[in-house]
Formats: sequence, C-alpha cells, structure tokens
Amino acid sequence: MQRIQPKEVTGEVPIRVWAVTDFCERHQLSRENEVRLLQLFGPFATAAELRYNVEHPPKWR
Repeated sequence: MQRIQPKEVTGEVPIRVWAVTDFCERHQLSRENEVRLLQLFGPFATAAELRYNVEHPPKWR
C-alpha cells in the first residue's frame, strides 16, 4: 500500500485518493482495467475518477 503525506496534499475539501493498484485489488477488477486506469491517471487517482472510468461488461449478454 502506498501513502501520501497529509502535508503534501493541499485543498479545503478532503478527497479520497486511492492507489490505482489497491483500488483494482479491492474491487476485483481485471488486469486490463488496471492497466487502462494506470495509463489514464498514473499511480494515484480520486475514488470518483476511478469509479467512473472502470469498464464493466454488459449484464445482458
């Protein structure tokens, strides 16, 4: 697990920042999704960015 020191983060509203690999492990995402998210955001991203950019297979097939 990777951590960012609170002093390095600036901003008034607390935003949940995840390591992309930890997010993918926790949500059981495929390796393809993990690689895609790493290419989009690098090693860290907010929870909202990760949730909205995960590709899910259609449920009706």
